[in-house]
Order: sequence, then C-alpha cells, then structure tokens
Amino acid sequence: MSALEILVDVVRSGFVEGHHRGSVVALTAAGEVDWSMGDPHVVIYPRSCNKPLQATGMVRCGLELDGELLALAGASHSGEPFHLEGVRRILASAGLDESALQTPPDYPLDEDARAAMIRAGVARSSIAMNCSGKHAAMLATCVLNGWPIESYPSPDHPLQKAIAETFAELTGESVASVGVDGCGAPLLSASLVGLARAFRALVLASAGTPERRVADAYVAAPDFASGSRRDEAALLRAIPGAIGKAGAEACYAVALPDGRAVALKVEDGGPRARPVVMAAALRRLGVDQEPGVDSDAVNATGVAPVLGGGVPVGELRPTF
Repeated sequence: MSALEILVDVVRSGFVEGHHRGSVVALTAAGEVDWSMGDPHVVIYPRSCNKPLQATGMVRCGLELDGELLALAGASHSGEPFHLEGVRRILASAGLDESALQTPPDYPLDEDARAAMIRAGVARSSIAMNCSGKHAAMLATCVLNGWPIESYPSPDHPLQKAIAETFAELTGESVASVGVDGCGAPLLSASLVGLARAFRALVLASAGTPERRVADAYVAAPDFASGSRRDEAALLRAIPGAIGKAGAEACYAVALPDGRAVALKVEDGGPRARPVVMAAALRRLGVDQEPGVDSDAVNATGVAPVLGGGVPVGELRPTF
C-alpha cells in the first residue's frame, strides 16, 4: 500500500484540500507495460470490472446471447426501463421469471428511474439491482447446461468454477482470493496488470469467439452495458471500438481497439475520482487526439467540479 501515489488533487478556491491515492497502469498494443503509477501488480478485487470476463465465461459455457442482451449480461445497469425489460427477456429465454434472481432487492442506480419508482410506491426489487442482468445470464447458462439454479451463486457451482477458469486464463494469473461481491456472486481477485491484460484479450479476439462476442456487445450497446446517462457509456460512445467497465470502490478498466489498455484503482473507493483518472490516462496515451475520437466527450467524462454555494469553485485535478 505504501507504493500508492497521489492520482488526483481536490482543489477548492485554488487551495488543495485533499487527495485521492491509488494505482494505474497502461499497456501497449503489444501487451507490455507502457507506464504506471503506484503499484500495478497490487492484487485487488476489481468488483464489477470483472463482469465482461464473467460474461465471456458464460458464453464459453453456451450462453446464447449477443448484442444488447449480452451487454446487459456484463453490465452494472442503471435500472432504466429498457434495462429491466432486457433482464426479463433474458430470464424468459430460459423459461424463468424474476423470482429466480438472487440479487438483493434495491432501487435503480439511475436517479430518475429511482425517483420514478419511489413516487409510484414501488418497493426495492431484485430486478432493479444493477447486477440483475449478470444474474439473469447466469441462470440462463445454468438452464442451458442442466445445472441447478438454486445454488448458482455458490463458488462451488459448475458455472462459477467455469467462470473462474476463464477469468484466470484471460488475466494470466491464478486467483489469489475469492470473495462475495455486493450482489452475492463470487468475486475474483486480480492485479491491475492482469485486469488490463484480460480486457486487451477481449478486444483483440477473433470474430465469433466468446471474447469477441462480448467485446462486440459492449461496442454496439454501451447504454445496455451501463446506462444512458453514465460516464462509462459516454466514454464508449466517444471512442469507436473501445470497451470499458467501472466497478465499485473506484475500479475501472478500458481497452482500445488496437490492444492498448488501462486499469486503475483509487484507494479510498471514491467514485468521483474514478473517471477523472481514466480520462487523464487516456489523454496521456493521446487517445483524445486520435482520428474518429470525440475529444470533447472523452475529456468531459473526466470533469468533476468542486462546488461552493451551489456553483463550481474548484475541481478534481489529475496529477499526471
């Protein structure tokens, strides 16, 4: 932990009042470490950054989804109406309904969708929880393979064992720790280098492979992989061919279509610093100046104002 570096300064009225520390690594198109800050080999729980890799494991097990529904299988969705309808479509394809989900009841991540549910007197539900697309896909994979559905979140379940094998292969690392994620599914550890390596493997995979199918789904349907008003989706819309996934506790990984990749972790888990660090890392790689990239949109994802009296009086400023 002593190797962590200050990645972001919190600036208010010209005064630096705080910092966000962490680690970030960038890989070249050839898969070598280009540059890093902090400790790129520190083992972390990437949280929902693991979802594209989990989705790849499910496709390897025969999951018959593509496009927006496969993106939803690898999403931390916002709980907008089209997300919930998509989750129901995944479940229906397996002859199931939302009662089979074992995600903890929650409100949507999206503020508007959450407010609409509360105004309508709708209680928290398993389908509104942001991981319900992943869980629905897990259930569909179990039905397809004849595996029990009651125990699908167990680390000892055949599905979870298959996902762990895929995860280790793509990261190039053995799984050092298995925890329980916020949604109740197994959570697999990796280093930032391993996480970036895995995302790189998805974008460079051959057409028709499970890896490429997941990457294509993210590229084609970023709103399903995230939410229509989320910074992740805005970044993917701005960089043609890129894939990316954020996770709780301020984790984030992005892979570019040529194989370059970035992975980061902010130590304190502050979500406000996560997109700031990623935007700075992509600028350092020169991505915002490349042909076809919406430079303004990329940079906008990294803008995090500090407010005073309800108006911006400062900013979160990257240190690199």
